[in-house]
Amino acid sequence: MADTKVLVFCEVQRGRFKKGSLEALSEAKRIVGKAGGGSVVAVAVGNGVGDIAGELKAYGPDRVIVCAPDWLEGYNGEAHGRIVAEIAKSEAPTAILVTATLDGKDLAPRVAAALGVTIATDCTAIDSDGDGRLSVVRPVYAGKAYATIKIADTPQVVSLRPNSVPVAEAEGAAAVETVEPSFGAGDLRYTVKAVNAAKTEKADLTEADRVVSGGRGLKGPEHFSILEELAETIGATVGASRAVVDAGWRPHADQIGQTGKTIAPTLYLGFGISGAIQHLAGMSTSKCIVAVNKDPEAPIFKAADYGIVGDLFEVVPALTEELKKLQADG
Repeated sequence: MADTKVLVFCEVQRGRFKKGSLEALSEAKRIVGKAGGGSVVAVAVGNGVGDIAGELKAYGPDRVIVCAPDWLEGYNGEAHGRIVAEIAKSEAPTAILVTATLDGKDLAPRVAAALGVTIATDCTAIDSDGDGRLSVVRPVYAGKAYATIKIADTPQVVSLRPNSVPVAEAEGAAAVETVEPSFGAGDLRYTVKAVNAAKTEKADLTEADRVVSGGRGLKGPEHFSILEELAETIGATVGASRAVVDAGWRPHADQIGQTGKTIAPTLYLGFGISGAIQHLAGMSTSKCIVAVNKDPEAPIFKAADYGIVGDLFEVVPALTEELKKLQADG
């Protein structure tokens, strides 16, 4: 249907667009293509985003809308929610896609509430029929099952789990348009004074293509160094189970699971992790799962594509050494 329009909120972090937002843009292009025509509108919000908005053209939006008030530094749920809702009311899109990041999980329900529509959250797949009506797949019951949902409301608001769909470049000539919000900083009920986040060059767990994760089987925080070496070798990000975080071995930012981060990397390597349902809920959508545990009855083996019953203190150094040899051989 030619009037299909998908609005995509493009999240900015540390001066660059998050990979999940580029995935959402790619998915929006696919939805419009399947509908037989329409448009994709990228939306970027925040002071300074106009300087990088042109980067979105490489992913094929038909238009890029920027709202960059100088008083809006960083993410503010109230301000971002009102701005995106105002743009949505003006644009009247068929669907709105938001990435299910920490900020996206806050933003999407605010926008849906402002528009008076329902929302499908943390979706792992999206399909559409010829009229642009979406069917989404999302995990339920802590990831033990998946529900397919068809959204009746318009616009259809969907938050998409990072790493669920590939990024596809589609060079376009989208014009960058600037809009102003109908309110100012003085109209906000709260302001964000500071965000204290760990500085790292590694990809965030939610966007990492490869993840190396450790559990209580590592026996102490000092032994995570062998996982750090393996992760450095293959360009992975290190994660951890809740038990490890609760013990103070790793920061909460590294926690994977129902009360931590939900990830969907291409490769997940779990060492010394038994596989409690809370942890599986956070990583079961990984494309390939490799588990190493001394207990052959560990629940994680039921979710694993490949498993090694063995001592991680023998397996990890041997694996790291072999990978380094492969890299040296080209």
